Amino acid sequence: MGIFVKKLDHIAIAVCSIEKERAFYERVLGLTLIDQEVIEDQQVKTAFFQAGETKLELIEPLTPDSPVGSFLEKKGQGLHHLAFLCSDLSEKLTALANQRIELIDRKPRKGAGGKQIAFISPKETNGVLIELCEYGKKGDSDMNDHINDLHKRRLLAAEGGGMEKQNQQRKKGKLTARERISCLLDKDSFIELNPFMESRYPAHKRVFPGDGVVTGYGTIEGRPVYLFAHDFTVFGGALGETHAKKITAVMDLAAKNKAPFIGLNDSGGARIQEGVVSLDGYGHIFYRNVLYSGVIPQISVILGPCAGGAVYSPALTDFVFMAENTGQMFITGPKVIEKVTGEHIDAESLGGAGIHNAVSGNAHFSGKTEEEVLAEVRKLLSYFPHSRQSSPPAQKETARPLLNKLVPADGSKPYDIRHVIEELADRNTFFEVQPYFAKNIVIGFARLGQKAIGIVASQPKHLAGSLTIDAADKASRFIRFCDAFHIPLLTVEDVPGFLPGIQQEHGGIIRHGAKLLFAYAEATVPKVTLIVRKAYGGAYVAMNSKAIGADLVFAWPSAEIAVMGSEGAASILYEKEIKASADPEKAKRKKTAEYKKQNAGPYKAAAYGMVDDIILPEESRKRLIQAFDMLTHKTEERPKKKHGNIPL
Repeated sequence: MGIFVKKLDHIAIAVCSIEKERAFYERVLGLTLIDQEVIEDQQVKTAFFQAGETKLELIEPLTPDSPVGSFLEKKGQGLHHLAFLCSDLSEKLTALANQRIELIDRKPRKGAGGKQIAFISPKETNGVLIELCEYGKKGDSDMNDHINDLHKRRLLAAEGGGMEKQNQQRKKGKLTARERISCLLDKDSFIELNPFMESRYPAHKRVFPGDGVVTGYGTIEGRPVYLFAHDFTVFGGALGETHAKKITAVMDLAAKNKAPFIGLNDSGGARIQEGVVSLDGYGHIFYRNVLYSGVIPQISVILGPCAGGAVYSPALTDFVFMAENTGQMFITGPKVIEKVTGEHIDAESLGGAGIHNAVSGNAHFSGKTEEEVLAEVRKLLSYFPHSRQSSPPAQKETARPLLNKLVPADGSKPYDIRHVIEELADRNTFFEVQPYFAKNIVIGFARLGQKAIGIVASQPKHLAGSLTIDAADKASRFIRFCDAFHIPLLTVEDVPGFLPGIQQEHGGIIRHGAKLLFAYAEATVPKVTLIVRKAYGGAYVAMNSKAIGADLVFAWPSAEIAVMGSEGAASILYEKEIKASADPEKAKRKKTAEYKKQNAGPYKAAAYGMVDDIILPEESRKRLIQAFDMLTHKTEERPKKKHGNIPL
């Protein structure tokens, strides 16, 4: 009697670790993982990969003394068995026993995927273990067929545009959409949503499950996040109606659950085949970017092209990351610019990571590889407050004597304010934002006594720390983000004023500087200012002075708080005396010293209540921790209104 096997179901290979071996089968052979399962009664873990019409199974023992563990000890990693589908397994086993065929299993038992299985002894097959698995009896519900159909559909969705296009993506130094998600999220935490949605437009010669975007949710360090990832292997990641609906649906879920939202962008823009509905899709995304601004943190990661109207979604989000060499953003590409204006420029020089991080200010972070960029996204999220999680208690800290030596007493000497920040903050916690743009002001997150804070600081190393158009824009947006998400603000001040010059005046320094005033005055989170050296003129007021809402202002003994620098003030106030003296230079130095002593130190401001206390540099960290701890439960009522009118 013949067994009448239906077909080869799978080939099984015994391995010591599925996790170590799966990379070879996925990345080198291009197979797709379709199922994983732990079978307790057999003490094995299994992983199935689709391989054309059949499947490949990796088997890992849960214990060394299990049958598969014993197999590995005797024979090492390699072919374990061949599995064939058949019907009426019980009858087939009876028939084999009657033919005196040696069986390992005389009755069917439960195997992977809930199938009924049995093994023929390798003594009968020249050392090859044969598995028989039942595909379902006639008249049964054929659940296995439904399960297999679901696996195939999931496989099709996971393949996107196919292995060839995935390999093309990797050759460009880019990960696939699903690889990016795996890299970003905690292991095995991703839950995909709407993988079977397809475009309904007949203009497409072929439709793809998922329609070129992967959406869902997962965790980062245990914290829930929602996200989308463009799949460049499907229509170049271009956005169509269904594609947009998937993104807006997951944005709505993120907002309902008050969780951060992340977009992994790699798209050619609007899908031309679908016409105006593609543009409408962008409109729905932009609307939600604005609607949920200040409600949930929104992060954009540019890992490929992001052109045309598509760039406005990242521009509306809170933080933008870019991968160097592959991430690009522009409204009109190089070819259009050349055609319209005659200017020649390549895509990287027009809208690459370097340009947007250092020149335009459209991006906040960049990384050499996608893995590096995604690791930075994980790090940034660690500074955002967790909902339903209380803050840890403030740390008891010893003094930081190095602070006594970091700031030169001579106001004309530059230094790096980041060294001061590093001494004020918990060790190795300062995370700078936009480090290459408007370098005369430093912004970023840190922890102070284990609590996350936002920091805005003058940078005397660049333009003497003076305020400029770009610096005001950079700081203002950061301040408003911190205020929206209840992150306390520390301002470290050493500012000589607004940068003078025709370019700044004609560029609108008045309007842009007013943004900084507006942002500080509008913020209701705990706000503390530390003046370490200069605080001159209108810039002193703008940098979170007591007058515009600072809760506490501290100053070092070396601080100079005045309408302008002592030398300039003395030159104006004592102009006649200086000119009339026998030695004008000597007279100028004398009057400058007198003015500085009488008017520019911190004590006059302290006498008028504009400074709450004058503190030693080395005790600054301790005092700041105490200040923010005291302000933990701060509440501040403001006049009811629809919104203010920030001078954009």
